[in-house]
Amino acid sequence: MILDTEPFPRLETKRLVLREVTTEDSNSLLKYLSDEEVMKYYGLNPFESINDALDEISWYQSIQKNKTGIRWGITLKDQGAVIGSCGFHNSVLQHFRTEIGFELSKDHWGKGIAFEAVQAIISYGFEHLELQRIEALIEPPNSSSQRLVEKLGFIREGLLRNYEFTCGKFDDLYMYSLLKQDFDEVKNG
Repeated sequence: MILDTEPFPRLETKRLVLREVTTEDSNSLLKYLSDEEVMKYYGLNPFESINDALDEISWYQSIQKNKTGIRWGITLKDQGAVIGSCGFHNSVLQHFRTEIGFELSKDHWGKGIAFEAVQAIISYGFEHLELQRIEALIEPPNSSSQRLVEKLGFIREGLLRNYEFTCGKFDDLYMYSLLKQDFDEVKNG
């Protein structure tokens, strides 16, 4: 697996530009990451200040620098504002494996934007980063994220009980995975 993402890869889809998130995007992040509904399954409390957004951007930069992940800002082609993010984290280079994460401003839910963005980074992961396995860990009540990954071909492998401790409680998580051969089959099928 190659997690060399310098220079930062800019990805384009039909409607979106996926790009590096910078400190200039902190107000955009704060706007949607302060929304309780957006943060419901994020594992963090809703953001309260610009410092929370700057800390999030700092985390994006650190996972890229440490080669444990990469996070793209989701923007509409005709607008520059970041309306969500998606990317890889907890990458294990020697096993060609990573986890995927994504969130989107509530104003843009139900329009296929998250699907389009996640589809683009999955393609990038398998075709450019030489991934073998992409995992998605999703809380059982988060049915919309489950539907999204299932539509992309992910398989639910099981339930990880009390897997994370976030926001003062233990969370169960479904483990989903998409393998390179599954991706190739869907792409070529």
